[in-house]
Amino acid sequence: MKETILSIAGKPGLYKLVSRGKNNLIVEALDATHRRQPAFATDRITSLNDIAMYTESDDVPLTKILESMKTLENGKKASVDFKKASGDELREYFTKVLPDWDRDRVQNSHIKKLIQWYNILIEAGVTDFVDAEEAEAEESEKAAEE
Repeated sequence: MKETILSIAGKPGLYKLVSRGKNNLIVEALDATHRRQPAFATDRITSLNDIAMYTESDDVPLTKILESMKTLENGKKASVDFKKASGDELREYFTKVLPDWDRDRVQNSHIKKLIQWYNILIEAGVTDFVDAEEAEAEESEKAAEE
């Protein structure tokens, strides 16, 4: 999931990497249209694996936050409507997802985009946010610390 789900600056939504061309990538929209289009080297393309959110201590990878949202929502779409929710509602919801988030550097627009992306992924049937091996390694680390 990590390397194949992409965000393209200036284009709404998320995209799945389909193929690589000579000077571009072929991507498919994860929305209902499933429209394919080229993404060029001049586009700012970011894999979801490379995105993290600020916390009071270390930055947390987006995949872990999405997994936390999935646990909170029992694998369903977000209970908060990111288009209609007030700033306070967004911050309150995000505190349930990531309790120690950095309130100075994380903006409401970041939380809205996170909820929007989560809903897109759930609708597209992409729910394996954290690899099984990675989850097992993290659990064994926690057990070793205790």
